Amino acid sequence: MAETKYIFVTGGVSSSLGKGIIAASLAKLLQARGYKTTIQKLDPYINVDPGTLNPYEHGECYVTEDGAETDLDLGHYERFLNVNTSQANNVTTGRIYQSVIEKERRGEFLGKTVQVIPHITNEIKERVQLLGNNHEYDIVITEIGGTVGDIESLPYIEAVRQLKWELGDDNALVIHLTLVPFLSAAGELKTKPTQHSVKTLMESGLRADILVCRTEHELSDDIRRKLALFCNVKQEAVIQSIDASTIYDVPNMMLQEGLDTVTLKKLNLPDDTTPNLTQWNEFLKRHKNPKHEVTIGLIGKYVELQDSYKSILEAFIHAGAANEVKVKVESIHSEFINQSTIQNKISHLDGILVAPGFGERGVEGKIDAVRFAREHKLPFLGICLGMQMAVIEFARNVLQLKKANSTEMDPNTPHPVIDLMKEQKEITHLGGTMRLGSWECTVKDDSTAKEVYGTNQIFERHRHRYEYNNQYTTQMESHGLKSTGVNPKTNLVEIVEIEDHPWFVGVQYHPEYKSTVANPHPLFIAFIKAAKEYSQKKNNASLAQ
Repeated sequence: MAETKYIFVTGGVSSSLGKGIIAASLAKLLQARGYKTTIQKLDPYINVDPGTLNPYEHGECYVTEDGAETDLDLGHYERFLNVNTSQANNVTTGRIYQSVIEKERRGEFLGKTVQVIPHITNEIKERVQLLGNNHEYDIVITEIGGTVGDIESLPYIEAVRQLKWELGDDNALVIHLTLVPFLSAAGELKTKPTQHSVKTLMESGLRADILVCRTEHELSDDIRRKLALFCNVKQEAVIQSIDASTIYDVPNMMLQEGLDTVTLKKLNLPDDTTPNLTQWNEFLKRHKNPKHEVTIGLIGKYVELQDSYKSILEAFIHAGAANEVKVKVESIHSEFINQSTIQNKISHLDGILVAPGFGERGVEGKIDAVRFAREHKLPFLGICLGMQMAVIEFARNVLQLKKANSTEMDPNTPHPVIDLMKEQKEITHLGGTMRLGSWECTVKDDSTAKEVYGTNQIFERHRHRYEYNNQYTTQMESHGLKSTGVNPKTNLVEIVEIEDHPWFVGVQYHPEYKSTVANPHPLFIAFIKAAKEYSQKKNNASLAQ
């Protein structure tokens, strides 16, 4: 294709309607038809990126291959499309304003008054077209965060209005995701919120080409006609998005509704192929028809909000399908784990994953959980901070270094088994000390990691500040905690394992970021397989009694 087409996804009435899932599902259908497609997210908050946001505020921070700390929706994009995103796929208001202000300081505006229009909107338009201008994609889908009518979203809506005018009708379209609520007192679906939402969009000079209506009940033909008439769209462009049992059902639901067909028609693109969803549907079949069930304890300190560990939960779904296992996840708050509660909270599980995180809150509970897994031969996966907790637990209870700790938790610990590297200690900006993005790791032979990956060279994504302290390597290894993965350039330890344990692996990186429907992460597959074997052995033992 000579010219990149642009699709803009806006939201109205309410947040959390699933713009990211609709964008990812449409992209999946277009990709399955042979179109090269990518998705980007425009976030209206003033933070430069989500890296400094508390997970309770915005869910997890997703990290791309190139080290960008981004919105969690980019995780959905990658999981659906199996295509890497980058810094260009996530733009915040903070980054837009930062860029414009830096240009003004450099004198690039020739003394002109810097304003929202045209300077901020021009910057937004430039960022939107960045992915299209490299000629790698046929279609770029842009999801705009927030809801129409929000003050902070107005510059984005205005930029889209200008772009739509500049690009022409055949090259850009707007999909508006809205809510059609069911009022139980009246016993009917109500279209008025959607009408008002579309009206608000039109007041900003932007007309919806396609309506995607989130609903708990089927939309009748009468309601579709009413929405089409009052919202100024064709009836075929009123798309129902009814609640689904899993987000992975949504591409098939959108296919059934004809979202991809009406999109191609409006963009004047050929509609002469059928989406190839064979692999996708095979995954769905395994996911919905498991032969076994395992219960995994997710031990973290942000467990009240599911989105805090979104990529981990999705990686469990992918690995579960690969093993034909239903993975039941029990979220356990590490602050509530101690010696008196641990038996009740963990003994019934088939495996535990100790989750990533920052700060000292809840770490002692994580250490207690690691000890239980080590001593009771329970399958264990530690990610980032979880791996560090495994190192600390081993140092305290096997090496008998009772005050061993990370200098993140105790700057004065006599045994800093986890520490900042020398070159990091002089950096004062928090972001500057982070190891971010894809880093190489050399996996040692005769290790669980080598068995899992099937290769000695891997690349995994990182997001952390503190490292395994190599001064303790000899001592740790002589007692059974092996360093089985090491960065070849820095010699920093990436993977630790315990020898006399059926499955005990801690990794400094975040494998969950790379797990997709098409390529479930091998570490998660192996961990769930170990949990399944543990569960079967446990069941056989109880039957024998």
